Amino acid sequence: MHQRYGDIVRVAPDELFFAHPDAWSDIHKKTGKQMDKAPWFYRPIEQKPRCLVEESPEQHSRLRRQMATGFSEKSMRDQEPIIRGYIDLLLQKLREKSNDGQPVVISDWFNYTTFDIIGDLVFGESFECLGSSKYDGWVKSIFDTCRPLTLVQALSFFPWLKRIALDLVPKRRIGLEEDIKRQQQHTEAKMRRRMAITANRLDLMEGLLKKKGELNLSTDELINNAQLLIFAGSETTASLLSGVTYLLLQNPVAYQQLVDEVRSTFGSEKEINFGSVSQLTYMLACLNEALRMYPPVANSLPRIVPKGGAQILGQYIPEQTYVAIPQWALYHHEEYFAEPNAFHPERFLGDSRFANDRRDALQPFSVGPHNCLGRNLAYAEMRLILALIIFNFDMKIDPDCRDWIQQKNYTLWQKPPLKVYLEPVARKSES
Repeated sequence: MHQRYGDIVRVAPDELFFAHPDAWSDIHKKTGKQMDKAPWFYRPIEQKPRCLVEESPEQHSRLRRQMATGFSEKSMRDQEPIIRGYIDLLLQKLREKSNDGQPVVISDWFNYTTFDIIGDLVFGESFECLGSSKYDGWVKSIFDTCRPLTLVQALSFFPWLKRIALDLVPKRRIGLEEDIKRQQQHTEAKMRRRMAITANRLDLMEGLLKKKGELNLSTDELINNAQLLIFAGSETTASLLSGVTYLLLQNPVAYQQLVDEVRSTFGSEKEINFGSVSQLTYMLACLNEALRMYPPVANSLPRIVPKGGAQILGQYIPEQTYVAIPQWALYHHEEYFAEPNAFHPERFLGDSRFANDRRDALQPFSVGPHNCLGRNLAYAEMRLILALIIFNFDMKIDPDCRDWIQQKNYTLWQKPPLKVYLEPVARKSES
């Protein structure tokens, strides 16, 4: 659409999409008058208590400062043994599953792992997905509500139609409301157990819990922020791990280069940790290229132009206009990325073929005061999981999954099973 109609496309009477690298700094300003988040996208159900992404700029800043302590370098060092424990359990389960010669649905196992990790980092307890080899009911409800919530978001542009539609399909409405209520109840139970932990715990909720009174946070608001952390810190990471695995296995040269990097760098599992995986330059390039080709947040994160209007890409945009950057479209735009539909990690390693790429267009964690707090943790977690899997297994994609990446998106990718054959790497046991 953007390659046909240009960098700015009107997708609704009061909504514009901008597919240009410079739009990031114009829309997600670091200074000056900031653009509020579009309520139809972030609050499709209005009765819900607010969380970090929905707060006013002032309250957002206060909450963010407190939550940032859980993402500090010191906190990440404290969290690493917790994270490593779940990855070790993942490796154990994959070894067991690889024994029967059948392909493993590795996309599910990535989800089990990231949900268990984030559950522990938020609530002090996992969802037991890895242990049970299945999705917890709370986790499953997240996936079940994504599609109907996306439809509710779309209907928000037509309030009268939204009311009629919800009245005409009361069973669907009741089902959605029950799913959300069930999520709230499960989260409340977990949050109360987390609040009962008196020992200092440098996890992702500690900062908010310490300042709960000062920030005037209700239990409902704590629950909503916990749900945000669970959602943002699990499915996005798992999607990217599935995406990079698929793209590597579809590109044997890139896959072999990453295998060589990992296995020549490390002699044993004990050497693989947050610090050491940060030295894997080709792996980082693979992850960045996967973020470009298969961004976990493929759609836009809309904002509202403030009073007085704004200049975006040199054009005056009137106040109360919704503006957004469609990430998938921008990252596949041939004007900004050479060979945009091909997997080329080399574009992030100085290859002259990609000298004119606008790598600053790639902002999967957003920019400005609302950028993703968990960026460093996500990169560390993805590198550690991918390095340990590649160190321990040879992988081959199931032929049925050759077109796996052709998916629908309702806020989240609607991922079909990614089936992979795993062959444990034979090496002498570590002492």
